[in-house]
Amino acid sequence: MKHWGIDLGGTKTEIIVIENGRVLIRRRIPTSGREGYPTILQGISTLVRDVSSEVGSSPESIGFGTPGSLDPKTGLLRNSNTTCLNGMALADDLGDILGTEVVLANDANCFALAEARWGVGRRFGPIESLLGLILGTGVGAGFVVHGKPIIGTNGNSGEWGHNPLEHDGVLCYCGRTGCVETVISGPALESHYKSTAGVARTLEEIVERAPFEVAASKTIERLVSGFGRALASVINILDPSVIVVGGGVGKIETLYSRWPEYVLPHIFNGGSGELRTKLTRPLLGDSAGVFGAAALTGDFELEEFAS
Repeated sequence: MKHWGIDLGGTKTEIIVIENGRVLIRRRIPTSGREGYPTILQGISTLVRDVSSEVGSSPESIGFGTPGSLDPKTGLLRNSNTTCLNGMALADDLGDILGTEVVLANDANCFALAEARWGVGRRFGPIESLLGLILGTGVGAGFVVHGKPIIGTNGNSGEWGHNPLEHDGVLCYCGRTGCVETVISGPALESHYKSTAGVARTLEEIVERAPFEVAASKTIERLVSGFGRALASVINILDPSVIVVGGGVGKIETLYSRWPEYVLPHIFNGGSGELRTKLTRPLLGDSAGVFGAAALTGDFELEEFAS
């Protein structure tokens, strides 16, 4: 049986097909969120049709990882930073346009599930609890305990990106101000740099300039400081064994080399100065969520993967 998964991200859509534990195909296309909901649906339809032709069969079902989550009561998508998806019956509409069963879950939950099963879960052995963070266009998380994702009564488990971080911060798309996402997401960091330096640069350029430019250095300092304060509150509540950081922002080395310096002062640990929690990059690459999306269609073992 072939297992199909699609990770619908803010800037890219990725598809994977796995058979007998091996990746048959893995491909990315840009997400056209600014062009509206119908364009996103059409892009996915074209992608699935093209891949079906290449692998020689159409999917029996497809797992989707999406920004935001389904409202358990209405079945409509909500809390997505790709705002044209909010209020839409995404699972039903995808099922209609693709002519197949669609299983939908939050992208961060898919990411955390994949890493727990086939990524860092293999490196560190059996893991009691794993927190998978997404730091990219948006900020989210998935929490896995004993191999099972925690969804929550309201379907909101892991939405740390919309906890308050700055009481006088900027307006978030969710309607509140100073959310974690407005401070440490990729677009937020680029916006902060532009307001400081007076010129727009990509996050990658900012990281490259940080060793010798004040505005870039202050932007990275804002990232690690905000990351430390925001993550400490999550550790205080969940106390996970391992934290895995995915997404474009999660590639920045300073997050890993300096994170105890910024997390420890905000953790309730009796002043021991010790942090046993492991922080690591994803072993399945920066888009591990697509593997977790495929896992929504049924259990399988993954024999090999490529980041």
